[in-house]
Amino acid sequence: MFSRKQKSTATVCADMTNKNKRYEALVQALHGDIYRYAYWLVGNKAVAEDIVQETFLRAWKSLDSLKDEKAAKSWLITILRRENARRFERKQFDLVEFEDMNIADDSPDNEDVLQQRELHRLMASLTQEYREPLVLQVLFGFSGQEIAEQLALNKNTVMTRLFRARNQIKEALESAEQTRGRRNG
Repeated sequence: MFSRKQKSTATVCADMTNKNKRYEALVQALHGDIYRYAYWLVGNKAVAEDIVQETFLRAWKSLDSLKDEKAAKSWLITILRRENARRFERKQFDLVEFEDMNIADDSPDNEDVLQQRELHRLMASLTQEYREPLVLQVLFGFSGQEIAEQLALNKNTVMTRLFRARNQIKEALESAEQTRGRRNG
């Protein structure tokens, strides 16, 4: 009878060790991507860190429900999106328009950095319905079908939102180029 207890204890320890290894591998492999997505979603470093921490806590609690390791990133993004929604259920935040938050950097490093900042600013200025699918595609490389599954939308809706998001960014870039041309010309 005593040996039986030792076997079950040994089995539990082995299961916990396996779970720990799976979890550590999951965190190491995907933490950076999940944090980047959270930051794009909320636009605040501290809040993004909190949401990512809560995401990985929930992932730990339900790690046994993850059967397909290839779906881990999608699974974590779903958890993160739900955790972000919970944040709004708990507390109402004061919203600030992105236009009100102009931070000037008069020391451009190079043209690529300036263009990248401009694209980030323009993507951040999109409404969430357009920004979220575009970020999932640009940052994570998800296909239209994968984005549709993540956001629980029809694939055609996702493709339309991606098209409109790109057009809004394109129009904003063209408008900015014309404005620069008038100043320089």
